[in-house]
Amino acid sequence: MNADNVTPATPESVFDKPLRWAQLTLVADDPGRFSVSFWLDYFRRTRVEGVCLSAGGCVAFYPTDVPLHYRSPWLGESDPFGELVAGCREMGMVVVARTDPHACHQDMFDAHPEWIHVDAEGNPRRHWSHPDYWVTCAFGGYNFEFMTEVTKEIVARYRVDGVFSNRWAGSGRCFCRHCQDSFRAATGMDLPRTDDPQDPARQGYHLWRQERLFELWRLWDAEIKKINPAGAFLPNSGGGAMSDLDMAYVGKAAPMMVADRQGRHGLVAPWAAGKNGKEYRAALGNKPAAGLFSVGLEEPYRWKDAVQAGAETRVWVADGIAQGLRPWYCKFSGFLHDERWLEPVEEIFTWHAANARYFRHEANLADIGVVYSQQTAHFYGGPAKWEKVEAHTLGVYQALVEARLPFEMVHDGLLEAPRLAGLKVLILPNIAALSDEQCRQLADFVAAGGSIVATHETSLHDERGRRRDDFGLADLFGVSVAGEAEGPIKNAYLRLHHPHPVLAGLGDAPRIIHGVNRIPVTARAEFPEMPVTLIPSYPDLPMEEVYPRAEPDGAAELFLRQTGGGRVAYFNWDIDRSFWEILAPDHGTLLANTVRWALGAEPPATVTGLGMLDVAVWRQRDSVTVHMVNLTNPMTMKGPYRQIIPSPPQHVRLRLPAGARVAGARLLVAGEPLQVRVADGFLEADIPPIGVHEVLAVDLAG
Repeated sequence: MNADNVTPATPESVFDKPLRWAQLTLVADDPGRFSVSFWLDYFRRTRVEGVCLSAGGCVAFYPTDVPLHYRSPWLGESDPFGELVAGCREMGMVVVARTDPHACHQDMFDAHPEWIHVDAEGNPRRHWSHPDYWVTCAFGGYNFEFMTEVTKEIVARYRVDGVFSNRWAGSGRCFCRHCQDSFRAATGMDLPRTDDPQDPARQGYHLWRQERLFELWRLWDAEIKKINPAGAFLPNSGGGAMSDLDMAYVGKAAPMMVADRQGRHGLVAPWAAGKNGKEYRAALGNKPAAGLFSVGLEEPYRWKDAVQAGAETRVWVADGIAQGLRPWYCKFSGFLHDERWLEPVEEIFTWHAANARYFRHEANLADIGVVYSQQTAHFYGGPAKWEKVEAHTLGVYQALVEARLPFEMVHDGLLEAPRLAGLKVLILPNIAALSDEQCRQLADFVAAGGSIVATHETSLHDERGRRRDDFGLADLFGVSVAGEAEGPIKNAYLRLHHPHPVLAGLGDAPRIIHGVNRIPVTARAEFPEMPVTLIPSYPDLPMEEVYPRAEPDGAAELFLRQTGGGRVAYFNWDIDRSFWEILAPDHGTLLANTVRWALGAEPPATVTGLGMLDVAVWRQRDSVTVHMVNLTNPMTMKGPYRQIIPSPPQHVRLRLPAGARVAGARLLVAGEPLQVRVADGFLEADIPPIGVHEVLAVDLAG
């Protein structure tokens, strides 16, 4: 999808106003049972400026006139959606209607069996959770005809500002007659029955599905604008490399996006909310992005009426706010089974409202960018994309958080020089699939003075995942491929040649563990510095045989060079993915030190002290803010948090904007002024222990 074919959304829109959002997702038996007045009062107490309210789709919560639009059996003569809209309008809120088109009832099936999702065996698909429902096909008449009429009715009747559609993009690959015929007409192929990322039909399906969804987006958005020219369709889609929709397109088409990452589960890190904020901003620029969080648990067992621990909610939301997301709380069911979530959410939102002027960001001041690549995920990773693509990104992310280096995310489809302005380093965590043009853009970045840190198979494949004979960035790396990938490697090590800046903090250790996968390479340039070299694998059993078989051959495993106007560091192995899997501190230290070497300068803010903090630096019109989210807790890598454990005191050193004068400074969470020291263009301050989140706000003059 070419994002240049999209008419950009208006930079300033109705969606720019709300800094805080609420979502109430009604359930079928809510009408007549839940209290509309309670929710309007809670919206008021939490100072929300925008709301998303259940309207229709699989269940209508208003007296619809669209044929086959299933009304809640408890609706009667009531109109709970209309009552909520009216109450929110009285408070001056932006109002978005929520729809859900992914399932339908038997009467719809009987009238339009052609609108139902069909599985690979040719069977109409009943809903996996509620067998009274049928799963709908996203690409045919149900969405393009029926849901278009539903959307038009909602917007015309209630004059809402937008429609936010949940699960609008389908529920897996559909083999209905419409999908088969449409795909064949577009590509000349049959629908794929494999997940091989190099299968032409699978690649064609990914692009066809994406374009079909963008057609639907454009249709619904156009119909909304015919009724309300300032309105828009807001798809519940998108994000990072794992997203199915091209975020470069999304960034141009959408006036705002909602990061629907409701909470963490399993081994999801607490900074994942902030990661989504960075990924959306990489595509959207300064358009608003909201961080949708659930007040309940987020586990595969889907306890939708549960309540999340208050400490967990506070940390998750704080990291999203720190990284630029506008908080958006979501409650499923208007009836309260457990009220423990009300107080922490109200406290977060009232604090946010009290400090609103410090959340109208103009720019993030990070000078490090981590590239993410959807084409690498789709055409190189395929079914293994989490392991082959996302795990590399997560390892880099964790290492930078531990190092307290502020950074942004960068979409590999948006590598034009203006999009990279302000960035001094780009990190490429196994960005395997890059086009010739993208390689040229990266070379231009280095020629203009930027630096690159790349790992493993970066640029070894083209934009469709086809392996090249050599790296597309071989001239930058100064090395060429010398064989097939090796791994998983056991019992291999790295010899460290001290002293060198990339080895700082590793003491006098003569060696550390290697990674798990590597690419053999040969040098095609001079490397006067080789601080890390290979100790080849040797037997790990029987224990009596665990000893090196030969002296290390001296092959470099980290290639450092200065070329053009910048620096280039290349790891021919998976240091990032290995760090995420094993969390060996030596890997994290080596990776962070290499980024510092590439940066070659002091970051915009340095926060020193004990503990794990996620740090972000922002510029507003008349201020600069440093966000510090305290992740120092035994439950950081496997939640939920039980309690908040304050960090030790911290010290901040902040680079001030050129020509700016400090008019004052304060701590926004502590709510008190702060004594600071200013000299030589830097501000320094001592920060008392941090509970969940602290924000150093520096007011500027001049």
